[in-house]
Amino acid sequence: MKKEIIGMLLAGGKGTRLGLLTEDIAKPAVHFGGKYRIIDFTLSNCSNSKIHTVGVLTQYSPLELHKHMGIGKPWDMDRQTDGLSILSPFQASDGASWYSGTADAITKNIHYIDQHNPTYVLVISGDHIYQMDYRKMLDHHKETGASATISVMEVPWEDAPRFGILNTKEDLEIYEFDEKPKEPKNNLASMGIYIFTWADLRQYLVDDEKIEESDHDFGKDIIPAMLNDRLPMYAYRFDGYWKDVGTIKSYWEANMDLLEEDLSLSLNNKEWRTYSHDSNYPPEYIGENAVIKNSLITSGSWIDGTVTQSVLFEKVDVYEGAVVKESILHPSVKIGKNSQVTQAIVMENTTLPDDIVIDGSSYDEPVVINQDDYSTFNTAKGAK
Repeated sequence: MKKEIIGMLLAGGKGTRLGLLTEDIAKPAVHFGGKYRIIDFTLSNCSNSKIHTVGVLTQYSPLELHKHMGIGKPWDMDRQTDGLSILSPFQASDGASWYSGTADAITKNIHYIDQHNPTYVLVISGDHIYQMDYRKMLDHHKETGASATISVMEVPWEDAPRFGILNTKEDLEIYEFDEKPKEPKNNLASMGIYIFTWADLRQYLVDDEKIEESDHDFGKDIIPAMLNDRLPMYAYRFDGYWKDVGTIKSYWEANMDLLEEDLSLSLNNKEWRTYSHDSNYPPEYIGENAVIKNSLITSGSWIDGTVTQSVLFEKVDVYEGAVVKESILHPSVKIGKNSQVTQAIVMENTTLPDDIVIDGSSYDEPVVINQDDYSTFNTAKGAK
C-alpha cells in the first residue's frame, strides 16, 4: 500500500564525546529527563505527527536500544503492518555490511522504503532533544514544490562551525550549503531533519553509492549534489527548543533546562506528549526531613536528604544528611548519608558511600561517575 510519508530514523551513533555515558550503549539510548531515553523525543515526534511507519537504523552497541524500543508500543507503532522496524546492518551478497555514512544507511535500506512506496521520506536523527510537528514541515515541502526541505534554526555564531550552514534567499530557497565551515557566512544551521521527495532522493542515493571517494553522507555529498543540479531545495525555520546533546556539558545543560519555568520544551504538554515505557514502581517517598527544590523526582525513589536543581530517575535513594545539587542521578543510584554531590552525572546502579564529596563545578564540565571510579573525584577530608 502506498504511503504518503514514512520516517527513517538514524540511531547508530556512538557518541564518543559523551565518554562513559556511551561506553556500552548507543547515544540514542542514553537516559534523559528523569524517565526517558534520548530517542523517545524523536519517536514521540513521529507518533504525534501521525507518522507511524518508521524504520530505525541502528549500529553501535544496539542491544539496550533494541530492548527499549521493542515493537514500538509506547509510540503506537506496534502494528501488524507498517509500524516500527529495526534496521540493523546485515551482510549482503556483495559483501557490504556496516553503514559507512548517513546516506549509505538509507541506501542500504532502499528496498525497505520501496516496499512502502512513499511519496515523501522524512530523515531524522535519534540523538536530539526537541518537540516538533513534522506535518507542518511536510506542508511547507508541498507548498514550495521542493525536492528537499531542511529544518533549520539560528545558532550562536561561535557554534556555527559545528553545523551544516545554509545560505538562503528571502523565500528560504537554499542556494548554498557549507558543511561545518571554518568561517561561516551566517548562523542558519541545519538541524539534521530532512524531508525528501522520494523519487528525487532515490536516484541520488543510487548514484552516490557508485562514487568510491564519496563519504556517503547527506551533508557532505547528497545535499551538495542536489544543489549543484539546481533541484528546488528550501529551508524550514524551527523556532522551538532544540538541543544537540553530543557532549557531557550539553547533555547536562539540557537536563537542567527541564527545570526552567519558561522553557518552550514541556514534558507536561498534554497536546504533545513525550512517550516512553511506564514503570511499575511505587510512588516516590519523601521523608519528613527531606528538602526538595526545583527538581524532577521519579517513581520508586526514596528521599531523606536535600535535593536541589536536580533530575532523579526511578529507584534513586538519597539518604539522611546527603545533599544533591545541580546533578543527574540515573536509575537505581544510591547516595550515602552526609555525602555531597554537585554538578555530577551519576550512572545507573552506582552506590556512593557515606561522607564523600563530589564537586563537578571545579572542572570544565560536570563529572560522570560510575561504580568503578567515584573515588577518583572524592574530595572529602581524609579521602585517598
